[in-house]
Amino acid sequence: MVKVNSEKERASVLCMKALASRGRLDSVSQHMASHPQYLESFLRTQHYILYMDGPLPLQYRHYIAIMAAARHHCRYLVSLHTAQFLRAGGERVWLQGLEAAPPRLRHLDHINKVLAHQPWLTSRSHIQALLKSGEQCWSLAELVQAVVLLAHCHSLCSFVFGCGADAEPLPVSMSVPPPLPLPPHRIPHGTPPAYCPCDAANGNTTVPLTPSVPLERTPRRRSLDSSYDVAFLRERIQKSQEEKERRGDRLLHSQTLLNTDMEEEEEMECSTDPSRFVSDPEFGYQEFARQDEDHLQVLRVQDYSWEDHGFSLVNRLYSDIGHLLDDRFRSVAALPSTHSPDLQRAIWNYIHWIYGIRYDDYNYGEVNQLLEKGLKLYIKAVACYPDATKTPLCTLHWAPFKPAEKVHVDLLVMEARLQAELLYALRAITQHMIA
Repeated sequence: MVKVNSEKERASVLCMKALASRGRLDSVSQHMASHPQYLESFLRTQHYILYMDGPLPLQYRHYIAIMAAARHHCRYLVSLHTAQFLRAGGERVWLQGLEAAPPRLRHLDHINKVLAHQPWLTSRSHIQALLKSGEQCWSLAELVQAVVLLAHCHSLCSFVFGCGADAEPLPVSMSVPPPLPLPPHRIPHGTPPAYCPCDAANGNTTVPLTPSVPLERTPRRRSLDSSYDVAFLRERIQKSQEEKERRGDRLLHSQTLLNTDMEEEEEMECSTDPSRFVSDPEFGYQEFARQDEDHLQVLRVQDYSWEDHGFSLVNRLYSDIGHLLDDRFRSVAALPSTHSPDLQRAIWNYIHWIYGIRYDDYNYGEVNQLLEKGLKLYIKAVACYPDATKTPLCTLHWAPFKPAEKVHVDLLVMEARLQAELLYALRAITQHMIA
């Protein structure tokens, strides 16, 4: 009982600090508060990336965050960082779209696209193109901070959509950017209030689950995902996208009615359409396991891992961020759960598997044994198609899960995806440095 009380007190203190610094408690912090030891680590890392020492100016950081969130059509992270961008003194004209941004930021678009959807394609050539000599080139320190920020925001999109924090429009009080710049010590807002994160996943949907193809009839390469699962997922994603667009139109209309006292320019900036910051919108996640793994060069953890390679490199090029990120990975792995560590490892390794990362010492048969089909579809949708999860993709049997355990799954998805993107980006940087 003492431990429970101390955890509640810790969560209360974190929420009070967030409330005092922002004037409100954002939805992401509310959900994460069920795991205060993780929330503290997350807020510390996010604050450091966005506001503390680093080579990139604040307005660049928030614009990069806008670009990252736009790849997943996350309207609320885009709106959030649009407001923060203006507070930091960003040029209003940049919000007209990518073509209005400085060339240096536009040059990030390709690696942003690749990291968001097919990070295994990240190569030394992408790094070399950004670091080449010229007026618009990036320094290595700037590029590392940009890559960390892109990966952080991509993975945060997964959590935002997974927990339902993207379900409602930003309050007017958050939408209107104040005239003064944000002090450098303030922690950013999170995302707007939301409905219960798993309402749609509690069986409150009519989407049926059709049995998957038997494992013994599935080729080895497809052992973790049947072809029917993929077809089912894509069909639901298409329907979800159509519904999302209809909802988006209604949300924009209601937001306009609420903001009648705002200037038209401010309404446009804070309700910015994410598509303005997206080039090549057709580029998305592709099944890694259905492609030529030899050609794509599977990332084997014994050859390049976070612990032995990524941590030291990123910490050397972007001071202290390695320790902060490592604390996040360790915190999510150490979260208390009624489920076995084997289940948590299965979730983590399954996410890395769909992103082309392999552990030679892991028996992937455990994934099919420990993760039921509905949970696997949910994990894959949130990790790879987070913009489609506003409408439920499948029926999830969440009954055995307590609210904190539901959040735990979303945190595992977010952190596993974050580490996967970082591994590919840092491996490419390593290859550039030793070339």
